[in-house]
Amino acid sequence: MEILSLFSNPDFWFGVIRSTTPILFAAIAALLAARAGIVNMAIEGIMLFAALFAVIGAWLSGSALVGILVAVLTGIGITLFLAYFKIKMKADEIMAAIALNLLANGGTIFILYLVSGDKGTSSSLNSPSLSPIHIPFIENIPFIGPIVSGHSFLVYLAFVSVIVVNYLLFKTPLGLRIRSVGGNAHAAESVGVSVEKTQYIAMALSGVFAGLAGAYMSMTYLTIFTKGMVAGRGYIALAASNVGGRAPIGAMFASLLFGFFDSLGNNLQRYAIPPEFIYMIPYIATIVMYTYFSYRRITLKKRRKAAIAKLQLEQNGH
Repeated sequence: MEILSLFSNPDFWFGVIRSTTPILFAAIAALLAARAGIVNMAIEGIMLFAALFAVIGAWLSGSALVGILVAVLTGIGITLFLAYFKIKMKADEIMAAIALNLLANGGTIFILYLVSGDKGTSSSLNSPSLSPIHIPFIENIPFIGPIVSGHSFLVYLAFVSVIVVNYLLFKTPLGLRIRSVGGNAHAAESVGVSVEKTQYIAMALSGVFAGLAGAYMSMTYLTIFTKGMVAGRGYIALAASNVGGRAPIGAMFASLLFGFFDSLGNNLQRYAIPPEFIYMIPYIATIVMYTYFSYRRITLKKRRKAAIAKLQLEQNGH
């Protein structure tokens, strides 16, 4: 019963939103790339690089906003690097992404050591972080106020981005081009759409959101960079993108679900539960949800094929 009391505590739901934000940013990054026909599995590594360079940029400039800008530029640069290998060099994007993720694991530690002389954290850099925003009137609403108010502006930007990206994909010519290239590149090219240009644009946008996800990790979720701090959230975001049907609104709800389990795991640490099990919770949820998504997709395909076959039989019968 004590564990159930968590769900009536505003701090728990505040933590859900806090845990959801980096996954949501990264899920948007994943779906933008996927809509253009590219699997951006390098989001894990991009987030790690962006998190480090956000701290370094903020430390050098003394401004948290400059740190975020540096993180975004880092995300764009690395994502376009991946896009170049995929589009121009015709490399396998999965293999290239794995290489980038492995590079990020060791490269960030090496760069951190060169800058700070420390191989674990960036605590010696004393970089500024983002301050929480307390929303007038809303913060005074019982239960809701403590959940919604008091986050950094990146949290609110993440949820606003869902609306913006949804409008971009489904209401603008650029969104139509991105979706057409991802759906059938040859058909899009036949009507005058530049496939390569559209893919580069989509990947650059993907890099923006992956960079924001990394910046959030080191400037809000934590106020320092630590080794391996992304901890699989890039891969969880890929699952959230797919579970959400590669649509921004669906990805948001999937990210909230994963954020819920992440926050649940964090809060269960105060109880006499083996820590190994607690650390497994977000990843178990990812496996279960992705399995359900895959099963549902296969079932829908079978039903569609059966419906087409039945229709053809009826037409042949007439």
